[in-house]
Amino acid sequence: MHKIFIDGRAGTTGLRIEQRLNNRRDIELLRLPEDQLFNTHARAEMLNTADVSFLCLPDDAAREAAALTTNPASVIIDASTAHRTQPSWAYGIPELGAAFRTAIQTGKRIAGPGCHSSGFIALVKPLVDSGLLQKDAQLSCLSLTGYTGGGLAAIAKYEDPSRTRGDDLSAPMQYALEQQHKHLPEMTTFTGLTHAPVFCPIIADYDCGMEVTVPLHGKSRFAVLACYQEFYANAAMIRASEGLGSRPASHMRGRDSMEITVEGHDDRLLLVARFDNLGKGACGAAIQCMNLAIGADESEGLVV
Repeated sequence: MHKIFIDGRAGTTGLRIEQRLNNRRDIELLRLPEDQLFNTHARAEMLNTADVSFLCLPDDAAREAAALTTNPASVIIDASTAHRTQPSWAYGIPELGAAFRTAIQTGKRIAGPGCHSSGFIALVKPLVDSGLLQKDAQLSCLSLTGYTGGGLAAIAKYEDPSRTRGDDLSAPMQYALEQQHKHLPEMTTFTGLTHAPVFCPIIADYDCGMEVTVPLHGKSRFAVLACYQEFYANAAMIRASEGLGSRPASHMRGRDSMEITVEGHDDRLLLVARFDNLGKGACGAAIQCMNLAIGADESEGLVV
């Protein structure tokens, strides 16, 4: 029986992870009383008692929690941005290659990926690794997400019962227009690109689901699809297929897997990754990493 602690279980990611783990018979969830949730000493005790702790915290609080964890046997899975590009932390997408998977299985510090970046990296890294894309390629990325990707504040706004039909939130909205989005460092680091993409994230009035699109000129549709199918041939949670045409961005809602498709033709391609921003984009990815860290089947408790 593995002991699991969620530091920050009151947030969106923490709540979803707790819900997903409640019925697992191979783990014991450790919980602090409500009046101890922000007690540093109590948190430190839990972090060092647990076999695996999820950090569902703002970046600074996640750094503090990691520093509080001194037990060399304790595994930390950080869902924040704080450690994603730190060389000493494993990056939590095992499908990216054997080295990524081994680091998650054997390491004690695992950084969960960002939601937008999960789709971009899954689309771009195989092409860079194979030589179909040069590392100095200058790409763009359009990413449409449900409002749960914005956390509790966004959920409260979008689900406010006093909202009126046709208000400003009813239309999709671009954000991070200054091109300083917090996911950009990992989007370049783990694809091998030397240039960050021109990134256009969009939040819309639906709860869950993500559609990440990378346009590409002058590549063989057959070669790109073959690259994906070879790269993800043994992946439990990522599947690549021929173009499926239009799908709603919520198409993968409630699932923990990712669907990759190649749309268009040889002159102009659209590379598309669809997944749940709280599934493969956050909570599902974190649980997949936990499964690997404790020696369970990586899809245990997940919806493929």
